Amino acid sequence: GGNESGGGNRSLLRPRYPPAAGGNEDVQIGVLFASKAMLQLLVNPLSGTLIDRVGYEAPLLAGLAVMFLSTATFAFAENYATLFAARSLQGLGSAFADTAGIALIADRYAEEPARSRALGTALACISFGSLAAPPFGGVLYQFAGKRVPFLVLACVCLLDGLLLLALAPPCAAGARANMPVGTPIHRLMVDPYIAVVAGALATCNIPLAFLEPTIANWMKESMGASEWEVGLTWLPAFFPHVLGVYVTVRLAAAYPHLQWFYGALGMAVIGASSCLVPACRNFGQVIVPLCGICFGIALVDTALLPTLAFLVDVRHVSVYGSVYAIADISYSVAYALGPIVAGQIVHTMGFAQLNLGMGLANVLYAPVLLFLRNVCQMKPSHSERNILLEEGPKGLYDTIKMEERKG
Repeated sequence: GGNESGGGNRSLLRPRYPPAAGGNEDVQIGVLFASKAMLQLLVNPLSGTLIDRVGYEAPLLAGLAVMFLSTATFAFAENYATLFAARSLQGLGSAFADTAGIALIADRYAEEPARSRALGTALACISFGSLAAPPFGGVLYQFAGKRVPFLVLACVCLLDGLLLLALAPPCAAGARANMPVGTPIHRLMVDPYIAVVAGALATCNIPLAFLEPTIANWMKESMGASEWEVGLTWLPAFFPHVLGVYVTVRLAAAYPHLQWFYGALGMAVIGASSCLVPACRNFGQVIVPLCGICFGIALVDTALLPTLAFLVDVRHVSVYGSVYAIADISYSVAYALGPIVAGQIVHTMGFAQLNLGMGLANVLYAPVLLFLRNVCQMKPSHSERNILLEEGPKGLYDTIKMEERKG
């Protein structure tokens, strides 16, 4: 029972989602949050391969449909098991929607600097969703009830799916059959250049993934932060993130050979900012290093995501589902560990040690990106397909292959 107002639902929330007998509520909440990234981590190798085989649009549409279903399930969930199922289902939808969406952008914008601008725009939208979600959800929850935030997001997924059908409908099977076959994901994973980029993406997102579940309690205990301050902690960081995207896109257009340096600089900024968080004593101070972390993440992501597409272009086949599935795996590793591992580290070692460790990891990884300094000088490999397309047929076999391509 109870009314449908925000206050009524808020008072019912704890009795409606009780921890299991003898269970630890903090651990259950951590597992609930991590379940999305865990399933996303498991599904991404399969989703990347499927995207390479069937194209980008159909998996993107399927991912949005699953996201719509999972978000609507959240709105009407009444027990922990249903919440866990809905959260895990979000991971399944994200494994297809995230990977297919980024891969579709890389495919449509094949030349620089247009590719960096397009991926940068996508990253800015991702950051807006991540950083604006806490105050958005909190305000709607407070004044409209617990179901409304999820129903709004479900409608966004539905609208996005309809726009996709209108603007980029899934291609026909025959059209997809004439596209090249992508490099298997296991071969991309052992490419040393792609491995370095994936490691950087995972490392730079660890501070954000580990601070999200721990910084609220630390702010309340160390500086007596109010609920509204905790809710608005990450929102100001959206603006330096967008600034970081803009700066990196402009620098990449002017000096494309320094993409690795922008990523290394971003990791250094993340490392320094992480180490400064424990020294903050009030809400205004803690905003500064958090903005630094998000600014650094923007530098790394905006510099290295286009680099992944370029590496596939010059070292493999220009099909991007599997390589961006690897990028999504990198993010998922950080966000799967964050809600479970971060709290345990804070409990056993302390919040300051957690931040110092994350900062040190980023600073130490930054020089590894020197390995990418000559990537821009690479030339595309001349596979059989490239030779046929560039030089034309020279014999009966080549003529038949060329006719198949034209068909």
